[in-house]
Amino acid sequence: MLAQTAGLTVVGRVTCKRRAPDPALFIGSGKADEIKALAAQLGAAEILFDQSISPAQQRNLERNLERPVNDRTLLILEIFGQRARSHEGKLQVELARLQYLSTRLVRRWSHLERQSGGIGMRGGPGETQIELDRRMIGESIKRTKERLERVKRQRKTQRRQRARRDAFNISLVGYTNAGKSTLFNALVKARAYAADQLFATLDTTTRQLYLAEAGRSVSLSDTVGFIRDLPHGLIEAFEATLQEAVDADLLLHVVDAANPGFPEQIAEVQRVLGEIGAQDVPQILVFNKLDHLENERRPLQLQDLFDLDGAPTPRLFLSAQSGEGLAGLRTRLASTVKADSAEAMVTEESPESREADL
Repeated sequence: MLAQTAGLTVVGRVTCKRRAPDPALFIGSGKADEIKALAAQLGAAEILFDQSISPAQQRNLERNLERPVNDRTLLILEIFGQRARSHEGKLQVELARLQYLSTRLVRRWSHLERQSGGIGMRGGPGETQIELDRRMIGESIKRTKERLERVKRQRKTQRRQRARRDAFNISLVGYTNAGKSTLFNALVKARAYAADQLFATLDTTTRQLYLAEAGRSVSLSDTVGFIRDLPHGLIEAFEATLQEAVDADLLLHVVDAANPGFPEQIAEVQRVLGEIGAQDVPQILVFNKLDHLENERRPLQLQDLFDLDGAPTPRLFLSAQSGEGLAGLRTRLASTVKADSAEAMVTEESPESREADL
């Protein structure tokens, strides 16, 4: 799916079971020969590995297979590069790409000889080409981080303004292609880009959602989707975007109910939420794509409780595409917001808070 999303045509697939990766080739030499023969037979122009491989393994594989070899991390970076639209999104992708390239300079150059110094090629050895490139990339990483830090401060200011307005903040999170942007558009009547592909959304979009039953508006943010084995560098690069989830009052965890592997996808989203520090933010599970379920798999009731990491969590079934179940979600959100407002009033009127004011 990643390859297809990046615009590639998959012509073959090979699996390999090993107790441990081979230090030189990641796969064994016999499996490498098998892949080389299959690639020649099918006319494959590139080999992709559904894992992260080391720079040395990548170099050795390219020599052995006589074709470009790339891993899961680069593929995700390619997709992110195609999808980024905003200034912030482009900066985040650029930072992740530079950090990835900095570890792979060893395979970029066959001419790692030192520059010659002095007139007539005399003098001591100069910097190697790889040292020059490493320094240039290091400076680019530093500049990009500084620019992202400014974006981070701007986002923090926007969040403070929302806090001063006593806004209730809801963030959509979930595995990529679960339907977050479609749900976002259905709730706030926005026109955020939504498509049946991985990582359709990279740039965080925030809109006001009016909940009539609560008598107030809330802020709803659409965030980047998660995926298994998401490179740690990408999580770091998208820290400013993912901070929306950390600072939210409520997370709408969108799940593709029609995907048989949804339990693994839920577990992966929970893992990333834990990694960014959002594991304690209250959640409502939204099992989307109800219209894609066969009759025998449809739930008997559209709202129940789901065991999420040992805690009973509210779950709703709906279809963001057809609109079925959306009214139930709005009602649930309104009751959650009203309960939060009531709790805030009780806290303000408590003796402890009055003493603190005095």
